This record gives sequence, C-alpha cells and structure tokens, in this order.
Amino acid sequence: MTSMTGTKRRPVPADLSGEHRSVVVIGGGQAGLSMSRCLDKRGVDHVVLERDTVAASWKNFRWDTFCLVTPNWQCKLPDFPYAGDDPHGFMVRSQIIDYLEAYRAFVDPPILEGVTVLNVTRDDRGTFHVSTSAGDCTADQVVVATGGYHTPITPPMSEPLPPEITQVQSQDYKSGAMLPPGEVLVVGSGQSGAQIAEDLHLEGRRVHLVVGEAPRVARFYRGRDVTDWLDEMGYYRMPVTEHPRREAVRAQANHYVTGRDGGRDIDLRAHARDGMRLYGLMTDHRDGALHFRPNLTESLDHADEVSESIKDTIDRFIPAQGVDAPVEERYTPVWRPGAETTELVLADTGITSVVWCIGFRQDFRWIDVPVFNGRGAPSHSRGTTSVPGLYFLGLAWQWTWGSGRFSGVGDDAEYLAERIGSQRGLTSTGGRGDVCNVLALGS
Repeated sequence: MTSMTGTKRRPVPADLSGEHRSVVVIGGGQAGLSMSRCLDKRGVDHVVLERDTVAASWKNFRWDTFCLVTPNWQCKLPDFPYAGDDPHGFMVRSQIIDYLEAYRAFVDPPILEGVTVLNVTRDDRGTFHVSTSAGDCTADQVVVATGGYHTPITPPMSEPLPPEITQVQSQDYKSGAMLPPGEVLVVGSGQSGAQIAEDLHLEGRRVHLVVGEAPRVARFYRGRDVTDWLDEMGYYRMPVTEHPRREAVRAQANHYVTGRDGGRDIDLRAHARDGMRLYGLMTDHRDGALHFRPNLTESLDHADEVSESIKDTIDRFIPAQGVDAPVEERYTPVWRPGAETTELVLADTGITSVVWCIGFRQDFRWIDVPVFNGRGAPSHSRGTTSVPGLYFLGLAWQWTWGSGRFSGVGDDAEYLAERIGSQRGLTSTGGRGDVCNVLALGS
C-alpha cells in the first residue's frame, strides 16, 4: 500500500507495543479521516486506529428520523465534496453513514479498528507516550481529533425522579417506540431537544418541553435557504478571531432548525398552540414536583429576536449587493404563554419518560499534558496548543463556524497537516521520516 505521493506506507501492526511514530492522531471520525487524507497527500505515512468502527457514532447515537440541519452542499470533506443530485437537500442518517463510508473507501486509510487510546503523556525530552488497548507506543507529535461532544450531561435532579419514570439521553433516543406509553418530558431545546420534541409531537405523543436559551433560525428567507445567504455573506469564512464574541462563541448553543421534510422552521410556539406544553428552565425536583423558572416568555422572545436579527442582516445585504430577491413578510408569533407554570406535580401528569437533551461535556481527562483551561477545554489557536507537537482537530469554532462540521473540518486538517509536515525534520528523533498518523477515538 502506498500514499498519494508514492511513498510506501508502513504496515498496520495489530500490536502497537514498542512502536514509535512521528505523529499520532487520535480520533477516527470525519476529523480523523480528513487528517488522514491531508497527511497522505503530503506523503506522511500513517496508521488509523479507531475505538469502534468508522461512522459508529452516526450509526449508534442518532435517532431514526435524524437528518442534517445544513444542506448537502456543505458536506465537503477534503477532496470529497457531496456529489449527489440534491445539493440543497438534507441527508438522512443512512445517507450520512453512506457518505462517511464512501469517504473512508476514497481515503483508503491504513486502519486498525477496535483500539482505544487510554492515556497520553509527554516526557522531558518532548516525546509523547500513547497508551492504547493495543499496546503502548511513542510519538513525536499528536493530533487529538475526537471532537468535543463526549459525555452527555445529566443534572443531579435526575437522581430523585421516581424509578418508574424511564430516563433516556438524547444520544440513546431512537423514536417514541422505545419509550413506554404515556407523556414525555424533553429537557432542553437546542438542536437535539427541539428536534426530538418535534419528533415525538409528530408521532402523536403528549410532549412537555423544557425550553432553554438556545436561539433559532429560519430555514428559508427571501427565496433562499438562510445558509445560502450566510455563505454568500461570508459568515462561514469568518475566523473566530473576528467574531464579535471571539472564543466565547465556542460555548454558544446552536440555533435550532430542521432539515426534515425538505427543510423548515421549528416553531415551538406553533407546537404549543397544537398541544405541546412548554416550560421555562427547570431548576429542581423536590417533593414530587418539578420546578421551573418563569422565563419561558423571555426564552421564546429571545429565540425569535435572534432569528429576526439574522433576517435584518440579510435585508441589508440584498440591496447593498444589488441582489434580486423576493420580499417576504416577517414572522408573527402564533402563540404566547399565559401565566407561566413554575411547578408541575408529576403525579398529576401522565409523564412516564424523560429525554435529557442538555448537551455534552468535553472529556479529555485521558490526556495528561498541561494544555487545558479551568473548565477542562483545550487552550489552542486553530488547534495548535502551547505544548510543541500537540494539536486538536474538529472542535466547535476551532477556526470557523464549520470547524466542527463537514463543511470546515477539512480546511483545519489542511492547516494542521502543513504545520505537521514542517516539523518532520525537527522532531525528537531527528526527522527520520517514519511519520505515522494514529487515528483512535479516545477513551
């Protein structure tokens, strides 16, 4: 097996014990495959280690009706843009899996699946020690490409809930059929929460939705998908250093919208009008009752304000660029809360299950290198850390809006591949050239 440059690839060992590699890249999803492609183009020999199988998270941790919320044209992994006949459509889960598996075949990475990275350290000589389930190896450089969504958040208030209530994390939800008959409480209204609540609502379930602070965005406006407008306006090319919120945007909740049924808005007000029960932020559970902050009106208004502000930006862009676009009426709220509910006695409802959709925590505890801030997130500049030779790839807003998505991860992979290539003669082994890119989903 050879790389794109004709360099003979080193064989993939089943046992990594005692192996030394110039570069180890940890993470085998779209970020890891992109890294593999970019290194291969530069003749950098590498082996791919994957904790599970390629696309496993898409197969195992998405619900049945899951689809992309960004149009297919934004799927542009390195040298492998979407080539189907529906660029403005939204791939469903099975199509996303097909796209990734086709990309794997295209990249043809030297891969060893079923290998977990357990620990990464760096010694005084600058050599990285990588402990894996397939043995311990060393490396001169390491790229962590495991993304940033590792551990689902479960609040302490979940523990005292009655044992007869089924609790499910968003990553484990498949459809209403997996839940017991009865009403469902969905906690969180980000992308996953809003879509799962809608999924259950459309199935005919009685849904109680705890609304958070996530903003929303219109699917279409003035004749085009809003993402088309934002792309033309340069938003997706804006680096995090130029964003008004700078690095704080990395922790910002994603706007909720859907690609389902060809793409449309998720209008929580309309769902409430049609029977979905909405609440403000849940504060605790005590004495058999759930308690909520009376901020539902505020949260719904904020989501609408963000959506309308995006339309304002589009409205200014259209005449400034001389674009011919139809005029469209603005959104009018179809429902408003009355007296806000601040307490819900569970025994008075038919709630039999809870779906937690309040996000994920990053978990890099297996990396014993001092590059993390007080919240456990890596400190970096476009994936480059203060520790020579340690990089990250696939993080939200690593450089642009698309860094953690199919649309922008490839640009960051190219950037890191250039940096890695420039260091090949400066490694602790004297640049012997036996560079290896080990892609493995960390712990």
